[in-house]
Amino acid sequence: MSIYPSLEDMKVDQLHQAQIQHERSTNQMPQLVYPQATGSAPLAPVQEVPRSVSPSLYPSLGEYMGLQLPPEMVQEMQVANVTPMPVAVPTQGGKTVVAPITGNNKGLARAEIKHGIRPVILCKDENGKLGLRVRHVNNGLFVALVQNNSPAALAGLRFGDQILQIDGKTVAGWDNDKAHKVFKAADPRRIELAVRDRPFERTITLQKDSVGYIGFVFNNGRIKSLVKDSSAARNGVLTDHQLIEVNGQNVVGLKDTEIGEIIDAGGRTVTITIMPCFVYDHIKKCMGNSLIKKLMDHSIPDL
Repeated sequence: MSIYPSLEDMKVDQLHQAQIQHERSTNQMPQLVYPQATGSAPLAPVQEVPRSVSPSLYPSLGEYMGLQLPPEMVQEMQVANVTPMPVAVPTQGGKTVVAPITGNNKGLARAEIKHGIRPVILCKDENGKLGLRVRHVNNGLFVALVQNNSPAALAGLRFGDQILQIDGKTVAGWDNDKAHKVFKAADPRRIELAVRDRPFERTITLQKDSVGYIGFVFNNGRIKSLVKDSSAARNGVLTDHQLIEVNGQNVVGLKDTEIGEIIDAGGRTVTITIMPCFVYDHIKKCMGNSLIKKLMDHSIPDL
């Protein structure tokens, strides 16, 4: 079964497949012309007159679902009477993402949340710091702050990641103080973590419409309302959720204008990572906004 990054990808791919089937059936069913029989004379051989291929469906997609599909994109998807090869992006479990609109989008790849558990190796900096703060939620330990240019940032930890083990010790039930004491006492040259990617978060891929909008309003990073018939509404964006990443780049602690600039610069396809506000508030609890705004890592992850 194909997986689509956005509803727009699925709809356009379905229309594309319908066009291919239509053109195949048109080409494979020649028009039969029978001469008029007179008396008992034998019928002349049947003459096959190929039907002309019907006009393409794709010219009608110029502003399909509010999107602006440039001619070059349509041309890439439509090879004359040949089954199309939409971009397939590998994902976890051997599945593929069919992306006729999204294409091989780097933001989508950066934002991917994997379901497995990954090992992370940390070492302390010259000041004995990791650049990491954690918060306990529901008997789990979660990353609440990753400081810019710190060992935690260089190791690829992100806001909302769940730490399962520290140096082989399972951390379920630990509070913040115990975790920080263990980090403080750990070998500065090597600290081994077992991490699950951002279990409270999910990613949604959106397509900008012909005027560059994706269709939601946010304040202090919180999604407040959706625009009717927009990509955000079609793809299941929810209000009362916090923007955590845009195209895989952490936006926690940024001003709304800065988040807007990242969205504007993100190209036609934008993948957002969101978290329910009540979970976000709990992870961020007891951490001042100034701390997050001044220290949080906002670098773009390497692929």
